[in-house]
Amino acid sequence: MSDAPKSAFRLPPPTVGRVDLLIIAGEHSGDQHGATMVRELLAKRPGLNIAALGGPELAGAGAQLLHDLTASSVVGLVEVLKNYSFFKALFHETLRWIEEYKPRAVCFVDYPGLNLRLAKALFERGLSAKGGGTIKLIYYISPQIWAWKGGRRFTMAKHLDALAVIFPFEVDCYKDTSLPVEFVGHPFLAEGHEPPVRYDHNGPILLLPGSRKQAVGRIFPLLLAGHAAYGRRDAVVLYPSDDILEVLKTANPPANVRLLPTGAPVAASAVLTSSGTMSMHCALAAIPGAIAYRANPLTYLMGRLLVKIEYIGIANLLLKEPMYPEYIQGAASPKALAAELTDCLGNIDRLIRTQSQAERLRASLRRPANGTAADWVARQMG
Repeated sequence: MSDAPKSAFRLPPPTVGRVDLLIIAGEHSGDQHGATMVRELLAKRPGLNIAALGGPELAGAGAQLLHDLTASSVVGLVEVLKNYSFFKALFHETLRWIEEYKPRAVCFVDYPGLNLRLAKALFERGLSAKGGGTIKLIYYISPQIWAWKGGRRFTMAKHLDALAVIFPFEVDCYKDTSLPVEFVGHPFLAEGHEPPVRYDHNGPILLLPGSRKQAVGRIFPLLLAGHAAYGRRDAVVLYPSDDILEVLKTANPPANVRLLPTGAPVAASAVLTSSGTMSMHCALAAIPGAIAYRANPLTYLMGRLLVKIEYIGIANLLLKEPMYPEYIQGAASPKALAAELTDCLGNIDRLIRTQSQAERLRASLRRPANGTAADWVARQMG
């Protein structure tokens, strides 16, 4: 989060003339997916000028980084309220920047709490194409309308020009709207994408607490306790950024738990993971494991009231079965997590089942014939 006073928060001007595309990605996963798309897009259209509110991955892919949103990513009602003044300043400054520099298109990447509000405001101010202006609004990676707030699809259709989804079933979620929706394949299966994990029966155990500071602070101690209760193999923890590393260090992990930055693929024999993006990487790599999750009690209570899905892990949802058994809130005990590790590392039937489930996932998520996310963006921009 910026150290400047909120009233003085200011985004820099473009380093080029007119910006062709502004990308807004507020989380580490969105930063990574947006970066994959930008690299391919710039390879096909090297003259495009792209700016981003995102993170280091988008910057490394060739976009001008206006502000690192990933450093201030939070989840849950309580956490958002604590940071309300910052997000309010960010929202109004982003609108001001778009109004002044008028990019040809804005591509929102996931992060609906901010992005759908921005789309509505751009429409109401007459800046977006559907609002009478010149700026095309496109959205990559759908909000999880199939889990909660399904009515958002109608306001999305009103404000957005097009949507690209990464799960094939999501196309049907919008069939009763006028919004053009395309399945573009999952970015983890994109050509040239290097996964951060791979399976190795003799490898260490992976502990993956997530990429949001508040969630990591709650979940990492659970994973450490489960690993300690198992007690028979070293562990590796992957972290996406230095701010997450600092949170991990506060848990005082023992010497047999190594902290490594996400980068070159890490081989692992089993995994205890939160329900986020990395759990999908592990599922596609056929690493057996389990999900452990703990939210702020108030956030969890509200989630139980609002979210009506059978699983919180996306691989489980796609397969309609528990590839990764889920231990939520108090159920995530050291004993339960240790028992999962014992089964993952000692039950050959578990491994065979995980490999079969991984292949089914890969088959369902591969790129369709009409191209990648970059091809979709290029078509939208004309």
